[in-house]
Amino acid sequence: MGGLDLSEIDTGDLVREVQRRLECLSKPEKRLILIGPPGSGKGTQSPMIKNENCLCHLATGDMLRAAVAAKTPLGLEAKKAMEAGALVSDEIVVGLIEDNMKRPECRTGFVLDGFPRTVVQAQKLDEMLQHKGQTIDRVLNFAVRDQLLVDRITGRWVHPASGRSYHEKFAPPKVAGVDDVTGEPLVKRKDDNAETLKSRLSAFHAQTAPVIAYYKEKVVHIKADKAQGEVAGQVRRALA
Repeated sequence: MGGLDLSEIDTGDLVREVQRRLECLSKPEKRLILIGPPGSGKGTQSPMIKNENCLCHLATGDMLRAAVAAKTPLGLEAKKAMEAGALVSDEIVVGLIEDNMKRPECRTGFVLDGFPRTVVQAQKLDEMLQHKGQTIDRVLNFAVRDQLLVDRITGRWVHPASGRSYHEKFAPPKVAGVDDVTGEPLVKRKDDNAETLKSRLSAFHAQTAPVIAYYKEKVVHIKADKAQGEVAGQVRRALA
């Protein structure tokens, strides 16, 4: 029978992984939603939230790509919609979330990122969870002033091959315009400009303000304009 050769894995790593899994058995179940505009730092905090609470990370874009690549029934439906230039329906996205919840790493719950964006989506998600006797426990709202987001995003430079990102003010490269590791030129993403961002932000506020109101009993407002460590501290307190 084929399988993983454990003799190739460092014993220390193996022991740590076993300890982590044992600790996960005693963790309470949690189902979380992260809400925040582009550049609010959700992506920076979600690995910590996932690891410390033994949850799986469900990002709608990743789930869609995986389902399309695997040619699952929902993936084929989503592909048909995308090829027709239509939006993927809320039912398909909720179906993907339900499918992914069956993965072993989702046993104690999930961190949902990028969904729901509207109240209708929130209602459909709640209906699916109710059928399983489950509910959303917390909604973390990463709140940042629009102007700070504009500063954060318009100052961003990216190394396309690796995805490494820099910021001309907050995290500049050692040499302006050049990647620290390879010495290759950095680029600006075409969407990283003030006009595009302002229209994305106004759309975000219009859509998600009602979602925050819908979940108001479960919402914890995170002051996401603070330093990374301080934001992580707020998140830990919100989930304690």
